Amino acid sequence: MLALVLVLQSIAPDSGLVYNGLAKRLDARLPRFEAEAKIDGVLDEPMWRRAARLTGFSQYRPVDGRPAEDSTEVLVWYAPDAIYFGIRAFERHGTVVRATLADRDNIDADDHVAILLDTYLDHRRATMFAVNPLGVQEDGVWSDGVAAGAAGGPSAGGRFDATIDLNPDYVYESRGRVTERGYEVEVRIPFKSLRYQSADPQDWGIQIVRSVQHSGYEETWTPAVRANASFLIQSGRLVGLAALRRGLVLDLTPEFTTKVDGAPTTPGYDYRGTPEVAGNLRWGLTQNLGATATANPDFSQVEADVGQVTLNQRFALFYPEKRPFFLEGLEQFDTPNSLIYTRRIVQPVFGAKLAGKVGGTGIAYLGAVDNSDQSATGAHPIYNMLRLRRDLGPTSTLGLAYTDRIDGDDYNRVLGVDAHVVWRKIWFSEVQVASAWTRVAGGGRAGKLWTVTFGDRTGRAYGNHFELLGIERSFQDTSGFVNRTDFVAGRTYNRFSWYGRPGALVEQLTAIVHFAPIWRYHDFGRLHGTIEDTLENFWIANLRGGWQAQVTLSLNHFGFEAADYAGYTVGAAPFAVPHDLYHLPGGAFIVNTPNRAVSGSVVVGYSAAPIFPEASEGRQIAVTTVAALRPTPALRLEARWVHQRLTRARDGSRFLTANIPRLKLEYQLTRAIFVRYIGQYFAEDQV
Repeated sequence: MLALVLVLQSIAPDSGLVYNGLAKRLDARLPRFEAEAKIDGVLDEPMWRRAARLTGFSQYRPVDGRPAEDSTEVLVWYAPDAIYFGIRAFERHGTVVRATLADRDNIDADDHVAILLDTYLDHRRATMFAVNPLGVQEDGVWSDGVAAGAAGGPSAGGRFDATIDLNPDYVYESRGRVTERGYEVEVRIPFKSLRYQSADPQDWGIQIVRSVQHSGYEETWTPAVRANASFLIQSGRLVGLAALRRGLVLDLTPEFTTKVDGAPTTPGYDYRGTPEVAGNLRWGLTQNLGATATANPDFSQVEADVGQVTLNQRFALFYPEKRPFFLEGLEQFDTPNSLIYTRRIVQPVFGAKLAGKVGGTGIAYLGAVDNSDQSATGAHPIYNMLRLRRDLGPTSTLGLAYTDRIDGDDYNRVLGVDAHVVWRKIWFSEVQVASAWTRVAGGGRAGKLWTVTFGDRTGRAYGNHFELLGIERSFQDTSGFVNRTDFVAGRTYNRFSWYGRPGALVEQLTAIVHFAPIWRYHDFGRLHGTIEDTLENFWIANLRGGWQAQVTLSLNHFGFEAADYAGYTVGAAPFAVPHDLYHLPGGAFIVNTPNRAVSGSVVVGYSAAPIFPEASEGRQIAVTTVAALRPTPALRLEARWVHQRLTRARDGSRFLTANIPRLKLEYQLTRAIFVRYIGQYFAEDQV
């Protein structure tokens, strides 16, 4: 205690400096104490009175450029081995704070505050530590822009301004409580949970994002605006962090599982057990570079995929990555067009990863040996996946991706380079070129992929996007997710946004016009017609209180590829592939409710649609409903129903019906222990 008093007396007796976001005081210098705080949700230690104070929040969504309706104060200081945050979120609208004893990474329906730490100060990625009013945690990686992802997309949710990947789980402490004036949360983040620069001292980027459920508002410490191609470049800074001690980062997790199979015999049953031994290793080599390894991992605890309708599909469906070993550092494998897709590795015998950042270059490598069941030759397929990304200027990047799958004497290798350039603050352009080389027993082939985003304008009232993507028929990527070849696709968006006055029923109204033509690869540029077209018009309204409604109207054109029907006959005669289907109308209506004790969403769509197995025209009805109930702070229920019905246009007869009901029930016994039940019924019927 005497040492603590002496440390505090070495600081000026006044309260910590105030850094007001509205006043553009965005460079915060933190006090450093040789002390620890008890993480109990009560900010009563002497260090909190000397901590730096981040105040003056602004509204960001749905309308930016306005002072926040509610006051928020975040206290920050650091010790040699950790950084501490004290959150005071004031609420002047009465007892409207939404707080439940949720499972980790499931607090989006609660009020919550997210701490974004850009430890490399590169304005591209930030580690996110979020807490609800009780201190329940949600953590992951916040990446600027919307990336394809090695998992094929974010697991938590995509935004127009960012991708949030909730797959990583970091070690940090947090406790909170609801008070008469709002809520208060105490957070301790050890430096061993972070990767950061080797410099001493060093500066970090910081942004605080508060989500208020009763209003549907999102508020930020720095006055971030929507008219910017980068959200993280609008962050503040923690300056002069010195003498950080990370310590040894080494985790070894052994796994022991047994699978028991039984079969009826005479008499009784015969049961046989198959024991399995596995292990996982995580080692922080340096403060900015980490390695992980796994041997014979067991994925039986991974939550089952949400069901999708598989009938009347021409191309492979995407399922996101959920397996723990592949999730850590997965965001560093992001590439345009998903050249890296870790679910290609089905049941690894062994795997190793190296990920981090050295200087201005991000490094990510994954190597794995898959089970021989996944081989066409009887060998163990070997995967190598490498991703390098170099920072250029404040927010631009230059990247390289390489993948290699070896299956006996067969192989598939892909090499690609890409660049992302931000210019004039609200614009970015992007280009990618990749080549693939494949050798199989029947011979070899090579193919190319290219994509160009000529411009993307992220304006507040007006935005647009124009890109072209071309993939040769001979391009194959067995380590990525490229489910269609032999085409050139264009995409153009024009967005118009209007904002209501404070207190208005309609807070934001957005209209988007989207046009997407598709040509055969070798027809592009030869004035040949398209094989598909989509013209869509979206109207999206954000209403006061967190409601959202969307109406979509579309007009489509689809063609039937003659090669897909080779060998088809009608009686004894060859099947004559019909002409393309033009001017197919469609529409959809979507409603999302606010996040409350009872919330949900409904998607209803009707369209004229192709029936690909029959090369004919149909009429499709698609309905998706989700209802979430949180009757107590510990109990959560989610019911989902997917329904699709496709009938033939010529006579109204049924072609297919699909119903996928799903029920998820979770009961949180404590913050660390919960019971989960998931039931899903999958029914598809094709006539």
